[in-house]
Formats: sequence, C-alpha cells, structure tokens
Amino acid sequence: MPTVVFADLVGSTGIFERLGDETAGRFVTQFTTALAKVCEQHRGRVVKLLGDGLFVVFGGEEDAVTACIAIQERLQEKPVRPGGTGRPVQMQMGIEAGEVVEIDGDCYGDAVNSAARLADLAGAQQILATQRVRAALPEPLQAKLRSLGPMYLRGKSDATEVFRVEWQPGQDAEATVMGVSLAGPAAAEAALDISIAGRQLRLQPRGEPVTLGRSVTADLPVNDSRVSRLHATIQWRGGHFVLTDASSFGTWVYFGNQPEPVVLRRTECYLVGQGQIALGCDRMAEAAPIASFSLAS
Repeated sequence: MPTVVFADLVGSTGIFERLGDETAGRFVTQFTTALAKVCEQHRGRVVKLLGDGLFVVFGGEEDAVTACIAIQERLQEKPVRPGGTGRPVQMQMGIEAGEVVEIDGDCYGDAVNSAARLADLAGAQQILATQRVRAALPEPLQAKLRSLGPMYLRGKSDATEVFRVEWQPGQDAEATVMGVSLAGPAAAEAALDISIAGRQLRLQPRGEPVTLGRSVTADLPVNDSRVSRLHATIQWRGGHFVLTDASSFGTWVYFGNQPEPVVLRRTECYLVGQGQIALGCDRMAEAAPIASFSLAS
C-alpha cells in the first residue's frame, strides 16, 4: 500500500537565527537533498522538499520504515552540525499508509494529512507510525514498534493508535508509554490529581474541564512567558482524561519513567498512570514550568 513519510528538521528556526538566512538556507537545502537520496535508495519517491523537511511516498510500509530508520541511524553515527558548530541536527518523522491521489505532481489524501500530523507530534529523533503501518510490516520490524496508545490527531474525529519506532539499540525493551496503562481495569473510574506551582486540583470522572495557562482566569495559572494564556485543557472524554494542547510553543508529556516525551502541538493524548507535563518547553529547560499528574482510584 502507498506509504507516506514526512520528515522535519527539529529547531530549524534556531539554525536560521544563528547562521543567517543565506548560510542556513544553503545548509538546509544540502541537508534535505542528502536525506532525499537516502529515501530514493529505499525506493521512495520524493514528492517535494519542504524547506526544512521532506515529503516522500513509498510503495510499501517496509521500505518507508527502513528508510526512516536509516536516516536516524546515519544522523546518530555521523552527526551533522550546522556551520560546523553547535548541536547536531535531529529529525522528527511520521509514517502513514493509505490511498494517495496525485494531481500535477503533488499528492493528497488522508494518509498524507495523518503522516504530517504524526511528524508534528514526534519529538527529536522519533519516528511515529500508525497501527495500519505496523500491521503490514514483517514480524522483525513489527517488534521494533511500541504503542503510545490512542491519540487524537488534528482534523480527525476518532482516536488513532500511535506507535513509536524503537530504532536505537538497547531501547527495544522499554515499556509502552500508554498502551499498557490504558488496559488497567480501574483507569476508567480513577480521579486525576494534577499540581503545578504550589497549586493542586483533583479532577473527577465526568467532571468539568480544567484549563492550564498564563491567564489569571485559568484553573491552574502559570506565570511564565513560555506558557500561552490558554495553554492546555484536561477533560473527561470517552472514559479517559484527555490533555489537549492549544498553545503557541507546545506541551511535552512524560509518562512514568519514560525519558522520551510525547510532544503535543495542537494535538491530544490520554493521561494515564503518572507523569509530568512541561508547558512551552522540554522539562530540561531552565526553570521549566512542570505540572505533575497521577491517576488515583
């Protein structure tokens, strides 16, 4: 089945600010062109270069996944530093399979939209895919995909089960972020405790939505310039608590002891188990505004 890949350069704005438009533009063009050749080596057709990313269509799911892994491994083994200094560049990727309609050399369809949303949702060095992609892979590749549970992608009314490709050695044994917890029998009736900046709330199932943001009218106000006035909401929906990002800079969600976050940018995810929510930045940023949450029966 046709399989769509979106691959985006993480933090391209910072590269342009540091190097200037001309130098950064030349670097990004050379970089994405080199990645396009990797995709072509895996039988992918580059539909277009997106300035700081790629839009590629493959004939099947296996070629798409192996191409994405090859790109991530290449960047890990041979780091690329813009201008020869600074942090090495990283990619975030989304993969979806489905019918694709080609018009005047461009491609359209639900699979195209979903792959783009998954790339937006992915964190640095992450590859996200759907159950449809996973189901079509041979067993050795299927074993590399770990469930992040159901998520609501922007523009879709139904939840999509999202998987992360564990391409780095030694990470295959990590537990799933959300899939296991969602199976817990008590999760549907558990209350949600959330606290930030010395304030704490308990949300009851079927209760009113709660807002987090810089506005003084937010249920959990956070006075930080990285936090939007209405940054995020938490509401009970479909038997679970759903966190929805509505911010300018995004929301980073960390589940349990997982080091890798689920990054929300105008997207949603279920809150299960316990963890942290970083508003407007990664939790490693200086004085990051972080909310803690846990489900309690």
